Amino acid sequence: MEIIGKVELKAKWVIVLPFYLFTFLPISAQKQNDMRQAVEYLASQELGGRFPATAGDTLASEYIVSQLRSLKLKPIVKGKKNIGYFQDFTYGKTPEQERTTHNIIAVLPGKDKRLKHEYIVVGSHYDHLGLGGKDSGSRRPDTLAVHPGADDNASGDAVVLELAKHFKKERSPRSIIFAFFGAEEQGLIGSKNFLEWMKKDDAQRKNLPVDKSGIVAMVNLDMVGRMRDNALSVSGTGTSSEFKVMAEATAEQTNLNISCTPDGYGPSDHASFVAQDIPVLFLTTGGHMEYHTPDDVPSTLNYDGMQQTLDFSKVLITRIASMPTTPDYISVPSTNKMKHGKFKVTLGLMPDVMGASRISGLRADIVVAGKSAHNAGIRSGDIIQEIDGKPVTNMDDYMQRLSELEPDTTIPVKVLRNEETLTFQVHLMPAKKK
Repeated sequence: MEIIGKVELKAKWVIVLPFYLFTFLPISAQKQNDMRQAVEYLASQELGGRFPATAGDTLASEYIVSQLRSLKLKPIVKGKKNIGYFQDFTYGKTPEQERTTHNIIAVLPGKDKRLKHEYIVVGSHYDHLGLGGKDSGSRRPDTLAVHPGADDNASGDAVVLELAKHFKKERSPRSIIFAFFGAEEQGLIGSKNFLEWMKKDDAQRKNLPVDKSGIVAMVNLDMVGRMRDNALSVSGTGTSSEFKVMAEATAEQTNLNISCTPDGYGPSDHASFVAQDIPVLFLTTGGHMEYHTPDDVPSTLNYDGMQQTLDFSKVLITRIASMPTTPDYISVPSTNKMKHGKFKVTLGLMPDVMGASRISGLRADIVVAGKSAHNAGIRSGDIIQEIDGKPVTNMDDYMQRLSELEPDTTIPVKVLRNEETLTFQVHLMPAKKK
């Protein structure tokens, strides 16, 4: 932590050129260019991985605020220039560990006299892991290097900034809060602090609802930069009675394949809202091998896919913002029964968390060379149908099967490859202890 704090960082200012220089670009290409620029800045080496309360955190905040100010969106505190967009908070278990950072909050008032008193939060987190290291959450804890966080979550920040531009121009019946949360990687701290702050009587909270009861829905974008096969995961579709129908209609309109998960739990900021009985939708394009490593860099992102996510988000948020009645809240138990499970074994593969396969089973997105599955003959793209004689139809089944297995044993794994069913004997390696 101290090493991160001592990294010398220099500002990399983004030059805003006159609009007429870009008028030759199609609108979609211009938006992609803007998103690429945002990602390349936020995930640059100069920002050092955006760890909370570092110089990189400050530069990222200044960049995001400059974009919000250019749109003339309302800050949460009037008359304080850039600082008016900040909601500060301090976290840390001991005085030595304490850090002060902030959420960045801007508000777009609704245009409907009746509905403008209801607010939709459109959010993403802007922090990341800094230089990584032990206990940082890095998947390479022995490597001290900048973790740029291009997909996690400069991608979400870039899309939310474009959404702010869109709704500033088009307006919305309901009011929209654009939120960029800090310290998400440390345990959703920013979003939790935002909701706790909304419970309090704070005279400085000028442009927000009177309290959190005014927030009627939350849409969270986290890791939306690696779309594959036109597939997008949408969680929380069961937290309000109309959300699933809206999401499916939006997918059809925007030509995307979506996988819906009813509950609104998960390791990102939407979980803080569903815990407060607020209906949520969580959009993500899923994990990959570069997640939480120094290799999560801007060049690995699918910017066409980000444009597709942006288009989907515009339509979906517009539908929610235009609902004639307040979205109801439905409590949905978590479907991820093993989300806190600790596995003794690993197959050495990354499953398709999107669930995009139309065939029963779980596709192995990436099979790591030299690990158990690869050594047995399983390859990327194989669809896992059984582990140790028990069916695997989705991610929950897969995690349940892993939880039942012991290291240094050999078990059969049945897969579908093209149209051929194959069974491999996999010798299980022990999972690394954290």
